[in-house]
Amino acid sequence: MYRVLSHNDLDGVGCGILAKLAFGEQVKVRYNSIAGLNHEVEWFLENGDKQTFLFITDLSVNEENENRLDDFHRAGGKVQLLDHHKTALHFNDYEWGHIVVEDEEGKLTSATSLFYEYLVKNEMMEPSNAIAEFVELVRQYDTWEWERNDNQAAQRLNALFFLVSIDEFEDKMVERLKNSDHFFFDEFEEKILDMEEDKIERYIRRKRRELVQAPIGEHVAGIVYAESYHSELGNELGKEYPHLDYIAILNIGGKRMGFRTIHDHVDVSEIAGQYGGGGHAKASGCSLNEETYRQFVTETFHLEPLREDAKRNRYNLKDTSFGSLYENRMEETFFLYPEDENRWAVEHNGVKMEQTFTTFQEGENYLKRNYSAWLVRDEVFVQYLMDYMVKTKRV
Repeated sequence: MYRVLSHNDLDGVGCGILAKLAFGEQVKVRYNSIAGLNHEVEWFLENGDKQTFLFITDLSVNEENENRLDDFHRAGGKVQLLDHHKTALHFNDYEWGHIVVEDEEGKLTSATSLFYEYLVKNEMMEPSNAIAEFVELVRQYDTWEWERNDNQAAQRLNALFFLVSIDEFEDKMVERLKNSDHFFFDEFEEKILDMEEDKIERYIRRKRRELVQAPIGEHVAGIVYAESYHSELGNELGKEYPHLDYIAILNIGGKRMGFRTIHDHVDVSEIAGQYGGGGHAKASGCSLNEETYRQFVTETFHLEPLREDAKRNRYNLKDTSFGSLYENRMEETFFLYPEDENRWAVEHNGVKMEQTFTTFQEGENYLKRNYSAWLVRDEVFVQYLMDYMVKTKRV
């Protein structure tokens, strides 16, 4: 017999699907939250037997269970932990631990990709094109590689995962991967996924108007309350506001918060780790405890949402030789313009600032991070230029 304890997200359930393909009726699969895993492990160690092969995937145990699992292994028990999070690397010190963050080819791994590799290597599963394609979609979504590759199929697989129950998703995938040469979405799934994409777009548009920014430690964070679509929301807000180091998404009802970033210079797993959480460099999470509630809710509750940049301008555009005009809630104006081929300067309320910037983006980031400024509409820009011409007696 086999027992699989895995995470309850797409990557964790991907491992359960592989286990059912490999072992059929001989496996029992349980999906857990991060907090719930240790209770499952304790139950197994107290009630299980050494003839049952225990797999733990996409999650890692606490120190107490770590020691108990090692004793179980030394006493002849069968256990294998497979994970891809940096916070779990110390499990490689054990014979029963296999943690790989990045493979030999430089690709980020997922628990599903590691489990598939393990099963095939140990001749517990026959490889197939359909299974390999499914595994790769899961891997790309879980590592955020899908966004860089614009792999919409990976994003849609995760959307489907949340549209149906875990049992239904599991049954659909097992049956499909058993009987198909390639992975695909059926006609009904394509229709409901199209509808879901429209719903996500409306949801993000609404949440964009609720985003606030605040300095948290050494970073400037965007903070938003949301119960759904965390990955899509974090990704879109990160691209919309690249001056923010990361997006913190608070689920008050679930007492959880997620961290998302589009930047390579920010590792949100380290930020989540400061609050007892963890995850990936681009996507992590932690519990919403007293400390995180104070920093991200209490101390930011009074802040006004960020104003969006004007969308339909023809004249006041970014990164042009004419310059770009910004303002903030204090009605201060900021005119960002190229001073020469290598420098960008800013006039703050008509007075040139001493600080200059090597690129337009650097200058805009400075204005948004320090003054919460936004790109104004064309009519404000034209009036500004007309007033400037009058002041300099050019008209």
